[in-house]
Amino acid sequence: MQKIEAIIQPSRLDAVKDALIEIGVEGMTILEARGHGRQKGHTEFYRGREYTVDLLPKVKIELVVHDEAADKVIDTIAATARTGHIGDGKIFKSRIDEAIRIRNDERGETAL
Repeated sequence: MQKIEAIIQPSRLDAVKDALIEIGVEGMTILEARGHGRQKGHTEFYRGREYTVDLLPKVKIELVVHDEAADKVIDTIAATARTGHIGDGKIFKSRIDEAIRIRNDERGETAL
């Protein structure tokens, strides 16, 4: 099993979610996040004053998928979230040793 964590722009969430459902992803967790990478934020003007916004809004999507599906999920997220501009996000992939469904104590890949 593989855990895929993707940090994307909030404006791309619906498209990414729909694309994942279309390829058969059954479950995902979506979190609101704030952060920055290389772009280091930006400045805005509000009522004549300049403010530095260094933590930008992002969305984090977490999924645990079968090993065989991991590359397809990563390719789908990357293709759908890509705008070609700085701040598009990152995808992280890591190994999951065990999954347990709390409701009935199913274990392993059947718990997904």
